[in-house]
Amino acid sequence: MPTTTTTQKHLVLVHGLCHGAWCWYKVLTHLRSAGYRVSAVDLGGSGVHPSRLEEIGSFADYIQPLFQFLDSLSADERVVLVGHSYAGLAISLAMERFPQIVSVAVFITAYMPNYRDPPVLQMTQYFKNLKPEMYMDCRFTFKNGSPASAELGDSYLATMMYQNCQPEDLALAKTLIRPSHFFLEDMSKDSLLTSDRYGSISRVYVVCEGDRVVDEEFQRFVIEDSPPNEVKSFPGAGHMIMLSIPKDISLYLQDIAARYP
Repeated sequence: MPTTTTTQKHLVLVHGLCHGAWCWYKVLTHLRSAGYRVSAVDLGGSGVHPSRLEEIGSFADYIQPLFQFLDSLSADERVVLVGHSYAGLAISLAMERFPQIVSVAVFITAYMPNYRDPPVLQMTQYFKNLKPEMYMDCRFTFKNGSPASAELGDSYLATMMYQNCQPEDLALAKTLIRPSHFFLEDMSKDSLLTSDRYGSISRVYVVCEGDRVVDEEFQRFVIEDSPPNEVKSFPGAGHMIMLSIPKDISLYLQDIAARYP
């Protein structure tokens, strides 16, 4: 279940692949201290969500907890949706489904699809750019020659993801990460996003400099492919910005919440 607290705009934080709501614990603390209403959601088969990987058969299953949570909010709620990395896909479909309550969406070193092409095109470009040595000790399953699921290895976490974070955060990740699906087939469908719904909502992109997982070149490609209303760069953030510089990103999220109606 999401963890929640109080105020006018409601910030909803969504984790990336193999992670869970737990990775937002520092940002949750900063935002709560500032008086914001904030929730972090575990997607299907992630964090403390009870389903196992083999029980999450589709992207719809994966994002169902987010949809269920947003559906539970009142019609006059104003939500700031925040998605990290792979969660850019989850919040995009949430924007399409709940445009009436989403004030603005923040994509943090994330996929940010356009409404003209299937989201899989950005995903395919990402995998095309990866060199085999970058996978390190991650474990993958494949379907029809494409990656189907991933389990992140300890060396990968330490070298690629958490190199800018405290040792305690790396230790936490090693105990809590779970394998996840990519859902490339689901993301290849046409008309998942439309200009009238997804395209009507303001989007902000956060560039994480020093990110070894989603490098800056790919982040700039995403921005060019699907131009947002605003771009903000954070030097030295690395991939896990919510853990490496939590105060900085928390202050920026407060600024976004204040500036977008």
